[in-house]
Amino acid sequence: MSHVRVRIVDSKREIEVALGENLLDAALRQHVAIDHACGGVCACSTCHIKVTAGADALNEAQEDELDQLDTARGVGLNSRLACQSRVLRAPRGGVIEFVIPNWNVNLIREGGG
Repeated sequence: MSHVRVRIVDSKREIEVALGENLLDAALRQHVAIDHACGGVCACSTCHIKVTAGADALNEAQEDELDQLDTARGVGLNSRLACQSRVLRAPRGGVIEFVIPNWNVNLIREGGG
């Protein structure tokens, strides 16, 4: 398997992500808007997402990502930065799911990001 199904829960969209690809790049390539003020280089927290299923298929968060998440709103145990969430393998449940936090969705809809 060279691609994994990823469901963006709040937009009810499903995308294909290549093994080794990060969730931000895959989402943007398939026209799913996720704010990414730093351009996806782990220098901000605007691409904060919450992985609700399939986290076992992603790389582990590194110290730089955890430091950036410290500055994000509404962080939980399932919080990740989409730019740092790389798909390494197929998830046990067959699909990865994530939610874009409401504040991020609203920022995009209002043209602020």
